[in-house]
Amino acid sequence: MRKQYLNPREIFQSPFFTHTVAVSGTAKIVYVSGQVSYDRDGFVIGKDDMRAQAEQVFKCLTHNLKAAGATWSDVVKLTSYMVKMNADALNLYREVRSRYLDARRMPASTLIGVKRLVHEDLLLEVEAIAAVEVKESPKKAKKKR
Repeated sequence: MRKQYLNPREIFQSPFFTHTVAVSGTAKIVYVSGQVSYDRDGFVIGKDDMRAQAEQVFKCLTHNLKAAGATWSDVVKLTSYMVKMNADALNLYREVRSRYLDARRMPASTLIGVKRLVHEDLLLEVEAIAAVEVKESPKKAKKKR
């Protein structure tokens, strides 16, 4: 499997995302539903605290990726929804997110400001798409010969 991180010179260059990520070859695609800052019991962590919510969201995403056999290096697309988006909230989100992503291989990314999420105390929801390389099994390799 090959991943290409493409930022055409003709358009704005951002340090926070890659404009296009192309995946070719044999891959397992993992779709992670939007994660919010719920604890195990479904209670909101970090009411009115973007940093605390972002930390919980990215922990939840990490658990989901791991369950599917993926890591953060496999993530090719993030879509984020933020309530009360402003410069401070955006900086806190980016600070937490930067701990999980490789600055040289940023996923394609979209951030959308919204009025409200499923619970009134939630400030952030993030979903992910990952492409995990599938190793060919020895049985299949022998059959090709």
